[in-house]
Amino acid sequence: MFPNNYETVFILTPVLSDIQMKDAVDKFRKVLTDNGAELVHEENMGLRKLAYPIQHKNTGYYQLFEFKAPGTTIEKLNTEYLRDERIIRHLTISLDKHAVSYNDRKRNGLVGKKKQTENAGEAK
Repeated sequence: MFPNNYETVFILTPVLSDIQMKDAVDKFRKVLTDNGAELVHEENMGLRKLAYPIQHKNTGYYQLFEFKAPGTTIEKLNTEYLRDERIIRHLTISLDKHAVSYNDRKRNGLVGKKKQTENAGEAK
């Protein structure tokens, strides 16, 4: 089956130790790879303040995975998120070609920078 591009972000409860947090991240990485996903990018965003309290918590560990996978993998990943009480929120989205292109440019440091021609014009 032709794989689609996806991005998933989940928030782990802040009461976890570093080891427990890494174990949880490894578990979801394994769920993806065991179900035929190819990880494209992974980013640990660390402990961040939440916009509003969730389960009486004001912070959480954010983790992002960008991957290619068949659609059936998403159902299995979602089931694992719901079963794991360490997860306080999760979101998985399908990426279109523009989002994939944007993510590639962002990883290469090209997002948010002016083009060379604009900079050259300002230097004169």
